[in-house]
Amino acid sequence: MTETSTDRDRRPLALVTGASSGIGLELAREFVAHDFDVIVAAEDDGITRVPGLLRDDGPGSVIPVQADLATSAGVDALLARARAEARPLQAVAINAGVGVAGPFVETDLQAHLGLVALNVTGAVQLAHEVLAEMVQQRDGAVLFTSSIAATMPGPYQATYNASKSFLLSFAEALRVEVAEAGVTVTALMPGPTDTNFFERAGLEDTKLGQSKKDDPRGVAQDGFAALMDGKDHVVAGSFKNKVQATAARVMPDETTAKVHAKMSEPGSGDTDADADRDADVSSSSGRPG
Repeated sequence: MTETSTDRDRRPLALVTGASSGIGLELAREFVAHDFDVIVAAEDDGITRVPGLLRDDGPGSVIPVQADLATSAGVDALLARARAEARPLQAVAINAGVGVAGPFVETDLQAHLGLVALNVTGAVQLAHEVLAEMVQQRDGAVLFTSSIAATMPGPYQATYNASKSFLLSFAEALRVEVAEAGVTVTALMPGPTDTNFFERAGLEDTKLGQSKKDDPRGVAQDGFAALMDGKDHVVAGSFKNKVQATAARVMPDETTAKVHAKMSEPGSGDTDADADRDADVSSSSGRPG
């Protein structure tokens, strides 16, 4: 049966950034499976393959947009494409992000500035525009992918953890501001997740990079459910993540920073039983991918 414009107009419209792989791809899959049309965005050309990957997950259309959301022009281009649909965004998952690993003073400054541009500046610009429209229409929901890394300082990933702390605080503040307009804001807080994040960030030789990781599908399911329920946040994935996030909030920052350093220090990876045990018990520095 051929889809009609009426069928299209009846489905709600969602937007997911960082959707070419990992948690973002699985969030897009959740939207399609729940009868949304979804605009998917990423910087890499892998985004063009996403409609085919999600073809069998639901009736909704998948609209790929290749844009560099670390730039103002890229965010503007994505917003223009969303507005060209001539219907409101009901849900937005601000998920795009990158990591930089290694001692801060020994790693490339431009890499850190690029991280801030994508994880923080791009997220702020996109959130400002989509939330303004949602408040005006008095309906909508926004999900920010933060991390359990937001709960602690991150030696050897200082800008990454700081960016995730920013997103968590930002989401919690915005939630209060827009509540009376009927708009909800939710923070997704995964732990280590099986995505290409660790390879891209240069973490493969660390205890953190070699630790057990959650399935991005399960993380996305947790995030989608929390978004639809209007929750303020969700610690996604394994029960261990919930324990770690809770412990990090009550332990002194100096202590959690030292724990993080042992897990993320370059070359700290070890395959013996003691290292595996440490990774399972002590790793309280989550990565969403």
